[in-house]
Amino acid sequence: MRPILITALLFIATSTCFAQRQNVYFLKNNGEYVQNRDSADYIRVVREPDSSSTLYNVFEYYPNGRQKLIGKSSVIDPPKFEGTCIRYYANGSKQLVSNYKGGQLIGNEYEFYPNGKPYKVGKYTEDINHNVAIHNYQITAEYDSLGTALVTDGNGYYRGFDSKFKSIIDEGNLKDGKRDGQWKGKDLDLHVSYIETYVNGNLISGVSVGKEGDSVKYSKIRSVEPAYKGGLKAFYGYLGRNIHYPDYEKTHNIQGKVIASFVVEKDGSITDVKIVSHVTVNIDDEATRVIKESPKWIPGTEYGRKVRVQYSIPISFALN
Repeated sequence: MRPILITALLFIATSTCFAQRQNVYFLKNNGEYVQNRDSADYIRVVREPDSSSTLYNVFEYYPNGRQKLIGKSSVIDPPKFEGTCIRYYANGSKQLVSNYKGGQLIGNEYEFYPNGKPYKVGKYTEDINHNVAIHNYQITAEYDSLGTALVTDGNGYYRGFDSKFKSIIDEGNLKDGKRDGQWKGKDLDLHVSYIETYVNGNLISGVSVGKEGDSVKYSKIRSVEPAYKGGLKAFYGYLGRNIHYPDYEKTHNIQGKVIASFVVEKDGSITDVKIVSHVTVNIDDEATRVIKESPKWIPGTEYGRKVRVQYSIPISFALN
């Protein structure tokens, strides 16, 4: 399971560029915020809206200065994209053209090979209320690196590559843009291979095989995020009941929001608690303490297997 971030508001720096204010953030590829440029895999710059817009301008750069992303967001950070967002490979070639509505993917998405040729076209559709884009993704076209069509109008045999286009990690038959019949693939991060059965795009069953040869069966859903018993609202309730406002900060009316990251282990325990956006030492320490003492969570699973998952979550310290 990929690391997930509930939210993050780490402010690294503010500067002025051509009379335009901007925020600068340093990030790792897994979405983790870091303190300095040397530790970052890429840099995000968020600039104030243009005069005729309410949307912030978002730019991301590779360490070598090449463009990584161009888009617009309704909030400063983390981005909640609106409209067209373009991503680029480190070699400067266009990688992905996506469209967003309310921070959710919607409409056609175009992906390219590093050589600039089209790789695949997919489509995200909205729910019946037309206000929330759900991850109903259909592949409508795919091409090999020379431009030969492999999938047309959502029909054909699909072969999905890893991020470096070195090996096939997902393949199977597409019917009207949906997975149909038997699919097979592998997760390079988890060292797992799998065979899944689909009907009209719905996962019916799957079997995953680990690197030791052990097999696990699962059905209907491939990934399940970890959860606090009772949900995130219940977790915030636990925090509210157990956080003790530090005396010095209470006396001096010091308030703020910390961003804490932690790992939910395979047994549901909480480890590796870190404060990635600070307020004061006392507030940081109190947030760390109460998270470490959290009751066990329900662990996340992927391919029917329990997995470690990194979380980031905001905790507000406010005085009434």
